[in-house]
Amino acid sequence: MATQHHNALTRVLAELPGPLPAFGVIHIAIPHTSRFTIVGNHLAQHAELSLVAIGIGVHIQSLPVGSLVGIKALTARFAEGEMRIAAALRELEAHGYLRRAHVRLANGRMATRTVFCNQPGALERAGRVVVAPKVPPAVPEEAPAVPEEPPAPPPAPEPDPVPESHPPVRVPPRTAPKPPRRPLPQPRELTPELRQTASAILADLRNHAEALVLSEADVEELIPGVAAWLEREVHPGAIRHALTADLPKPPKYPAKIVRHRLTVLLPPPLPGAEELAPAVRRPLVIPLQNCDGCDRAFRSREPGHCRGCRDLAAAA
Repeated sequence: MATQHHNALTRVLAELPGPLPAFGVIHIAIPHTSRFTIVGNHLAQHAELSLVAIGIGVHIQSLPVGSLVGIKALTARFAEGEMRIAAALRELEAHGYLRRAHVRLANGRMATRTVFCNQPGALERAGRVVVAPKVPPAVPEEAPAVPEEPPAPPPAPEPDPVPESHPPVRVPPRTAPKPPRRPLPQPRELTPELRQTASAILADLRNHAEALVLSEADVEELIPGVAAWLEREVHPGAIRHALTADLPKPPKYPAKIVRHRLTVLLPPPLPGAEELAPAVRRPLVIPLQNCDGCDRAFRSREPGHCRGCRDLAAAA
């Protein structure tokens, strides 16, 4: 079967006019007769849009009117996650291909109107949305030559609402510096026992999640992170669950996923018995003072006279 395809391709290449290039792509252009979409090179070869944004833009342009193009709908259709698709939609919106406007329906509820423009430059120059004209219904050929009353003119079609222009969303350039990666947790002391247990946990991950296959180099690099968890008295089963639960499908970089979870999900050390003990209320102790009159001791927060001296002074 592969030989037949190779022979057919060889014959087609031999029939192409002119010399073939020594390198680079060779186009075999067969005209489409159905199910095709015209896409401008300004989108297909956009210098600032990411490849995901270009692909989603071409996909949206190929859909019929009324199709769902929200983040949930596109995530259900493609393998990319919600974050990448949301970022791609923001790119298309920032470059004028996608417009989102909030409009009020006849029942008073608000709805989001999504508009995709295949030529944002032409839209900005015209300053309006170009709406396809509505074709009026055909008049029957058997209509009377002289009607008794002139027919009423058909009502003028109401123009479709023009979406309000939104300020462009500023997408950070792809050349912007990325924040530094957080370091992998390190134990206070990497003992042979901790190293052996951490290595066994990492090597055993593929028995609980088939996609988490780590190389020997990955295991050696990630051992300190698992040892830091074990040093904080985390059970190996809890570590295994934290590293294998709710994995993306499919995980493209297993070692990076394990490193990220070991870093951001690191639990705090267990508190000691003294920290968990309830606070003991100490009785209030009022200090002793010497009376300024009789020099006898009495309890008071401030120095002065005792009660007997105060009573004598009041009676006098």
